[in-house]
Amino acid sequence: MLPLHAMASIKPSVPKGTRDFSPAEMAKRNYIFDTIKSVFRKYGYQQIETPVMEKLSTLMGKYGEEGDKLIFKIINNGDFLADGGINESNITADSKRLLPLIAEKALRYDLTVPFARYVVMHQNEITFPFKRFQVQPVWRADRPQRGRYREFYQCDADVVGSDSLLNEAEFVMIYDEALGKLGLKDFTIKLNNRKILSGIAEIIDKSDNIIDLTVAIDKLDKIGLDGVTKELLERGFTQADIEKIKPVILLQGTNETKLTSLRDTLAKSEIGLKGCDEIQTVLDYVADFKLKTAHLELDITLARGLNYYTGAIFEVKTNEVAMGSIGGGGRYDDLTGVFGAKEKLTGVGISFGADRIYDVLDELNLFPAEASQGTQVLICCFDKEGERYALPLLQQLREKNVYAELYPAGAKIKKQMEYANNKHIPYTILIGSEEMQSGLLAFKDMASGLQEKLSAQQILQKLTA
Repeated sequence: MLPLHAMASIKPSVPKGTRDFSPAEMAKRNYIFDTIKSVFRKYGYQQIETPVMEKLSTLMGKYGEEGDKLIFKIINNGDFLADGGINESNITADSKRLLPLIAEKALRYDLTVPFARYVVMHQNEITFPFKRFQVQPVWRADRPQRGRYREFYQCDADVVGSDSLLNEAEFVMIYDEALGKLGLKDFTIKLNNRKILSGIAEIIDKSDNIIDLTVAIDKLDKIGLDGVTKELLERGFTQADIEKIKPVILLQGTNETKLTSLRDTLAKSEIGLKGCDEIQTVLDYVADFKLKTAHLELDITLARGLNYYTGAIFEVKTNEVAMGSIGGGGRYDDLTGVFGAKEKLTGVGISFGADRIYDVLDELNLFPAEASQGTQVLICCFDKEGERYALPLLQQLREKNVYAELYPAGAKIKKQMEYANNKHIPYTILIGSEEMQSGLLAFKDMASGLQEKLSAQQILQKLTA
């Protein structure tokens, strides 16, 4: 163990990809969380929480090979070298063979897989369809960069036990309402369907290579058509294959125009046409609901989370700031099956990227003043007598839901005023011997500097108006 003097010389820091949050930042974050939660509840979703760690076996194999690499593993407690069957032969083996011997748990990678585990464990207590939401942190061993962190919050909502496409349409409306309430004015909800992607692979006789196909076309906006073509050729697709799917990748026009074109292209693919029908149903529902702010766009290149999505796929992007997706999700037909569910439970869910949404709102200056409002009024006293006089008023203010503080007596008034300024407290009440005798207290607007003499009742009326 390091001696105390050596520990004192170590410069404090946090791991890359993680952050501290100040009181002002937490107020803004809670504004985001509270807004999203209120919309979730309006649509009938109830909150649950799951542990920060899961069994490694619960998480592995659910996110694809690349996702598995990004799971933070937790080394077993105790002397795992002695207790875990580690010997010279396996300690030099590859990491995949060594991993189960030294790590049985991991930090959760997302909230969807733990939710599926929760549903299976509590299936006899749950009323289906089960609509839940979670607002908790997740961890990914990713390379930190703008808008991408190793520890970040997700705000998820899922419904399991219902195959109705009304759920997909309501998720579109949840995105529209929540992001609109947060002040975003120009954002796009992208929509696709895994069955359409399967149909595209089927018409070029590459159903076994669907992941290779979708991984490549999902990069269209980053590497362009030439880059996608090059990657497909490297993955074993022929130029003839690419010529067949190029018109689909480059579809333009309205959602209806795109669907018409897709039906022509996928005429010989039953699963592809089923995907088109599902998209049409969602679009029809949304048309009946009527979007307020969002643009809804059918995007055939969208293929996120392909390993467990089986139907609809969502992604949300703001058009006001250069930022990655701020939300996404989709339908999964039997994610709970891997945990031994009694019956096949279809589900669909979405997630809000709270950290990215924070960055967007901050850059656009969309946080309302009240979002970061803490204490509304500070009572300042000259002495202990004034402090005792102030206590009933302090209690009255708090009973009226006014955020109020009393600065402990003994400090100079200048220091108390500096405290109010540093905390951006908008009002102060000054209580001295004169104020106690007259019953009229010095009430000051810290922004304008205006000070007036008011009774306690008048101050209460002003602060609760």
